[in-house]
Amino acid sequence: MFRFHSRFRLATLLLATPLIFSACKDDKDDPIPDEENEQITTVSYVLTPTTGGGSATTVTWRDTDGTGGNDPTIGTLTLKPNTTYTGTIAVLDETKTPPANITEEILEEKDDHLFFYAPTLANLLEITSTDRDSKNLPVGITTQVVTNSAGTGSLKITLRHQPGAKDGTFAPGDTDVEVTFPVKVQ
Repeated sequence: MFRFHSRFRLATLLLATPLIFSACKDDKDDPIPDEENEQITTVSYVLTPTTGGGSATTVTWRDTDGTGGNDPTIGTLTLKPNTTYTGTIAVLDETKTPPANITEEILEEKDDHLFFYAPTLANLLEITSTDRDSKNLPVGITTQVVTNSAGTGSLKITLRHQPGAKDGTFAPGDTDVEVTFPVKVQ
């Protein structure tokens, strides 16, 4: 009986083996492609005055060849003193044709994203997010910017990806992009 049992196991193993290899072969013959990840190559911040007159100003950071390549091009944000602006930020992946509008994806996933605006001199610029997510937390795609007296400094803009952890603070999540613009209020 022992021999029969051993032969039975061997026969079962031999019959099952082609099925296992067949399943593996099917997976290799019909792979599911991974979706490409977007890169953030461009960040543009458009500020339009609501007081004091004047025209809109745009500042852009662009790094189309990615980290480790050429240095990014960085514009200078020039604003008027004692003026209120509405701001809108746009984030793009210009490695694609046409460029992928990452801002639309951020809007779709606004419960998981938050822009932070950190001027080096608090009295130079005051920035407030004006858009909210479903939990009434700021998103930061749209802002209000108030300039005070003339001066120079910088503005660091950071996009945090905070899936399932967004609480309105910087701490949870990872940084998707961080750029620093020189600022002149004159």
